[in-house]
Amino acid sequence: MKKIKICGLKRSEDVDYVNTYQPDYVGFVFAGKKRKITYDQAKELKKDLLSSIQVVGVFVNEDISFVEKLVKNDVIDLVQLHGQETNEYIKILKQKIDVPIIKAIQIKNDDSFNVDYDVDYYLFDHGSGGTGESFDWSMLKEVNKPVFLAGGINLSNIDEALKMNVYGLDVSSGVETDGFKDREKIKEIVRRARNER
Repeated sequence: MKKIKICGLKRSEDVDYVNTYQPDYVGFVFAGKKRKITYDQAKELKKDLLSSIQVVGVFVNEDISFVEKLVKNDVIDLVQLHGQETNEYIKILKQKIDVPIIKAIQIKNDDSFNVDYDVDYYLFDHGSGGTGESFDWSMLKEVNKPVFLAGGINLSNIDEALKMNVYGLDVSSGVETDGFKDREKIKEIVRRARNER
C-alpha cells in the first residue's frame, strides 16, 4: 500500500481533517508564500496532531540552524529539501539532525533521474513545486531510493498515480478548494490510496 502525504497544512481545521482520516505524513511548508507557516504556527499545529502522523518540514535553501531547531524541538519528523541544496549542505545537515531527509527533484526530461544525493527519499515533482501541475508520469524511472510522487495529484488522476511504482503520493492543491484544505477531498484521497471501499 502506498504512503500518502497531505502537504501544506496551515489551520487547526486542517489538523482536524487529517486526524480524522489519518494519512501517513503531513507537510508543514516553511518556504514560498501561499502555504508558508512560522515556527510558532507549526508548533501549535503539531501539538494537536495525532502522534501516528509524521510531520515533514518543507524547506527551500533554508538556514540549517532553523531546520535543526524544528527537529530538535520535535516540531517535524522528516526534512524535505525543495531548493538547490547540495550534497555538502546535506552532509552538514546530517551532522546536526538524525531524521530522514527527502530531496525534491524537478522532472524535466530523462536526465532528471540521474541524481545522486545522500538522502533517504526522493520526491519527483513538476517544476519547483507548488504548481499543481503534473509531469509526464510515463517518464518515471527506477532509482535507488524510495520515491514520493508529487505535482498535480487530485481526485481525477489519483487512480492513475496509484498505479505508478513509487513509495508514496504527495498531495497539496489536489485536496484544496479555494486555496483551503477540503475535508471531503482529504477523506476521498486517503480512502482511495488505502483502497478502502
